[in-house]
Amino acid sequence: MDIRTAQSQAGAARTAIAELCAGLGLADRPRPDFVALHFAVGLDREELALAGRVAFGDVPLHGGSSCLGVMGSDGISIDGSGSGAFAIWDPDGSYGTASAPLGEDPQAAARAVVLAALVRAGRPGELPDMVWVTASPGREEAVLAGLRSVLGSETLIVGGSAADNDVSGQWALFGPDGLHRDGIVVSVLFPTQPIASVYQSGYAPIGPSGVVTRAEGRKLIEIDGQSAAEVLHHWSGGVVPPVGPEPQSILAPTALWPLGRVVRHVANVPFHLIVHPATVCPDGSVDLFADVSVGDRLWQMRGTTDSILGRAGAVAAAARANVGGAAAGALVVYCGGCMLSMRDRLGEVAQGVTAALGDAPWLGVFTFGEQGVPAGDEVRHGNLMISCSVLAAPDA
Repeated sequence: MDIRTAQSQAGAARTAIAELCAGLGLADRPRPDFVALHFAVGLDREELALAGRVAFGDVPLHGGSSCLGVMGSDGISIDGSGSGAFAIWDPDGSYGTASAPLGEDPQAAARAVVLAALVRAGRPGELPDMVWVTASPGREEAVLAGLRSVLGSETLIVGGSAADNDVSGQWALFGPDGLHRDGIVVSVLFPTQPIASVYQSGYAPIGPSGVVTRAEGRKLIEIDGQSAAEVLHHWSGGVVPPVGPEPQSILAPTALWPLGRVVRHVANVPFHLIVHPATVCPDGSVDLFADVSVGDRLWQMRGTTDSILGRAGAVAAAARANVGGAAAGALVVYCGGCMLSMRDRLGEVAQGVTAALGDAPWLGVFTFGEQGVPAGDEVRHGNLMISCSVLAAPDA
């Protein structure tokens, strides 16, 4: 197995693909067996998908947009048109990619797509070592339920929701089956080397908690019988503003003041899955980036710039340790909200990951929702999370 990554800051899609191919060294070697291509929405998505298919031929090609660009072992590319490619050469492994619109039934779409990806990998009916998934934001829980219905609860499923530069809905994704705005791309990986993945956040509970007494999907209406907005305003010490006559975006301030749900205890320590509040509504409800249910206990979480800056390196170090030796390469999922809140110090985040992975090439994407597997648990959808998935080097 060999893994290479490449990055481009070219504003033209065809130029970006040409630079990525040059960075991967495709002129001097066969085409890879799998490529993940992630990009900012400043690039023309149709041209990018077409140029990618021409350049990589029938290679499983997994495309998904990323907030402002990408980061990786080649540096930071977040000028609004940055792109990156993560390529695996592994002729004895098996890889397959499929995509589809989510349509009216995202759970059924996810089932169909993962089954198609397994057929394309030549491994129908088998469980992959890892699934790499990109879905449009909004219905990730249903997507994961569809994947689990085929793969069970123990398969490693990792990914991040497609993103744009300003939460205006301009995200995009593509696979062998076309280009989608509201869709899903799934890749199944059967590599010849082990994979380890770690999924965490940089937040801790600070005390207040309450039980959801009214909710509708991603609309949090009441906590302990009180207006959700009023409760969060109190818990956060005013970071969440009081209810006003118009909807109020709270994405920026709550990037350091999100909510958490305990989904697992590891060595008697609770694992909090993070939920990012997005909007305070005039009726006192709060829109979220993840589903909540009546009966869930929500905790006020707190992060600092330093805790979030250092977490990516710690997650990468843990994944490398879990893989049992040197890394051949890694895919990193980093929340777009975290990235935007510390954009000027993002170089420190990348340095921490590089230090943890050594000389291994890696690519990081900035997402509007993160999917991963907490230790000892099944795949979850969360916000403001970080994951690192490491493939072992052949001599590990």
